[in-house]
Amino acid sequence: MEEYGTIRIKLDELIEKAGISKNKLSHKAEMQRTQINAYCNNQITRLDIDVLSRICTVLECSIGDLLEFIPPKKAE
Repeated sequence: MEEYGTIRIKLDELIEKAGISKNKLSHKAEMQRTQINAYCNNQITRLDIDVLSRICTVLECSIGDLLEFIPPKKAE
C-alpha cells in the first residue's frame, strides 16, 4: 500500500501564539468548543473550508499557518 503523507492542523499552536482562549475563538468563529478541540487534537477527517475560513479570519493567519503537509516517510 502506498503512503501519501498526512495533513497536520496547527490550531493549538496558533491559539497559543494569538493569546486567545478557545472560548473566545469559538464565539468569534461561531464554532462549538468540541469542534475546536477536535481541530486542536487533529481528530478531523474532513476539512470544512467554511470553518477554515472563519479560523483564519479570527486568528488573522493564512491557510499555510493553519495546515501543514507531512510527506510520507520514504522506504529505504
